[in-house]
Amino acid sequence: MSATFDIVELATTYASKSPQDILKLAFAEFGDDLWISFSGAEDVVLVDMAWKLNKNVKVFSLDTGRLHPETYRFIDQVRDFYKIDIDIVSPDYTKLEPFVKEKGLFSFYKDGHGECCGIRKIEPLRRKLSGVKAWATGQRRDQSPGTRSAVAVMEIDSAFSTPERVLYKFNPLAQMTSEEIWGYIRMLELPYNSLHERGFISIGCEPCTRPVLPNQHEREGRWWWEEATQKECGLHAGNIISKA
Repeated sequence: MSATFDIVELATTYASKSPQDILKLAFAEFGDDLWISFSGAEDVVLVDMAWKLNKNVKVFSLDTGRLHPETYRFIDQVRDFYKIDIDIVSPDYTKLEPFVKEKGLFSFYKDGHGECCGIRKIEPLRRKLSGVKAWATGQRRDQSPGTRSAVAVMEIDSAFSTPERVLYKFNPLAQMTSEEIWGYIRMLELPYNSLHERGFISIGCEPCTRPVLPNQHEREGRWWWEEATQKECGLHAGNIISKA
């Protein structure tokens, strides 16, 4: 990384630039130390853009153990489509097994999704990012009005940085809308999760995801039994921290 890399200043400079320009900067600064987060939904657009800039792009995906069968098949589709490795990151069984034994498989319907997501998503992500200098996500401002409406195109990751190590986070798709994402997918005939054909928009774990009705916001299909404005699992907890 260059000594002149000022992410606050660059976030302003690149606020209106294209996702490709943001990714070019990320690769120029971090090279092979940049990882692309692939969630198994329309993050395929981010993977496509990154792959066209760097055929050796590094991609990882979190396997919570509770994903839809269609999502697992989609991950393999993307792996085959781009001929890339996707690093699958799984929960720590020494934490997961006692949790399931004590609370069962559906405790989140009673006491919220925080503890389950902490074990199945946040801990594995923290473990993955502990050896990473920078990562890029497919976050968009229109995904969640309560937590993502002010997502910056690049930032210091306030959730996963440590006193000893600064982690940089890029959100190249921040300004894109759902309509633009799907226009890109259709135009280039990219693979996508077949659940989208059945009314699913925001896709996470099977027990915590459902289709949405016409004119419902996509985030209403996630954790529908909880308060509507703070629908984050913790992967992007910085969005909530920054609003506090």
